[in-house]
Amino acid sequence: MTPEDPEETQPLLEPPGGSAPRGRRVFLAAFAATLGPLSFGFALGYSSPAIPSLQRAAPPAPRLNDEAASWFGAVVTLGAAAGGVLGGWLVDRAGRKLSLLLCSVPFVTGFAVITAAQDVWMLLGGRLLTGLACGVASLVAPVYISEIAYPAVRGLLGSCVQLMVVIGILLAYLAGWVLEWRWLAVLGCVPPSLMLLLMCFMPETPRFLLTQHRRQEAMAALQFLWGSEQGWEEPPIGAEQGFHLTLLWQPGIYKPFVIGISLMAFQQLSGVNAIMFYAQTIFEEAKFKDSSLASIIVGIIQVLFTAVAALIMDRAGRRLLLALSGVIMVFSMSAFGAYFKLTQGSPSNSSHVALSASVSTEPVDASVGLAWLAVGSMCLFIAGGPQALRSLLARLCLLHLQCPFHLVLCP
Repeated sequence: MTPEDPEETQPLLEPPGGSAPRGRRVFLAAFAATLGPLSFGFALGYSSPAIPSLQRAAPPAPRLNDEAASWFGAVVTLGAAAGGVLGGWLVDRAGRKLSLLLCSVPFVTGFAVITAAQDVWMLLGGRLLTGLACGVASLVAPVYISEIAYPAVRGLLGSCVQLMVVIGILLAYLAGWVLEWRWLAVLGCVPPSLMLLLMCFMPETPRFLLTQHRRQEAMAALQFLWGSEQGWEEPPIGAEQGFHLTLLWQPGIYKPFVIGISLMAFQQLSGVNAIMFYAQTIFEEAKFKDSSLASIIVGIIQVLFTAVAALIMDRAGRRLLLALSGVIMVFSMSAFGAYFKLTQGSPSNSSHVALSASVSTEPVDASVGLAWLAVGSMCLFIAGGPQALRSLLARLCLLHLQCPFHLVLCP
């Protein structure tokens, strides 16, 4: 779940009188945890610059054909699906901190396997491992941050999770501009390795420790994170009720459940993941000379509008932003489809169209004058992406604390 609502993640320890803690180590702990979403974003964006590099690779390096390239981009989602289930099991049994430590292992191992790959199967295996880690990190990191943050900074730290995902995607695009696929995979090992190192010095969340009846350790963690444990009281914790299938007959359960599942399905079917996985390949097919630069522009737009959405979400409302994003995405994808239709008969050499081509110039090739239509439509698609989706689904879950789905979403 996302960590933005005080009702959703009300701490088990509260200061009497409402005095706000001012501990700074909570920011260090949150940074350590958000390295997981950063690694998640890097793994998602890795395939975009890596696929063209692998398709041009000379023996004895592995080389991807069109079918293998499709699997290389998509197999990460299979691992993420398994990782979401595994993360849901780990987070309540192993704890939040240990779950984050464990998810760094398949991140590093997966990128290491890709780095040492001698054939296509090793490449796919590495991508599958990084996908597994993505699923765990996308679920555990928001939980950890929500449970260590005090109310005054909970919304700020919670919004950093999605922002770090898109920054990770942009980092992969930027690094892929100058690095070939092996060195790019080596770079992918750095964020999870740093997370592994930093999380070793961070405490478990006080909430989890209290649920395990380890009150002294919870107070020590609180002292480390918030700066003080004096005067803090532990409110009575009501008995937690497990979820039963019979609860699905209640309107307060099945309505948010159906809405949430539908929103997640439509978000995935919108094609946003395909854009992230194959951005550079898409622009090469669109006959761009600077396909890497076009991908970077798309990544920058995604980071900027994710930050903007986090700032205006509480004022504009989730429902309005979702409706507006749907309209923008329909328009932008229609424009991009029109671009491909108009350039269908032109030569397929990507060197024919430069990103800097002016719309007002007289093009020799029909696609030259439309270069900015392709980039602009993709930027609009990313800008109109459902950035409010996570937050809206979190509010739906609040309608009943036992709502039976987790928010494990790609950007």
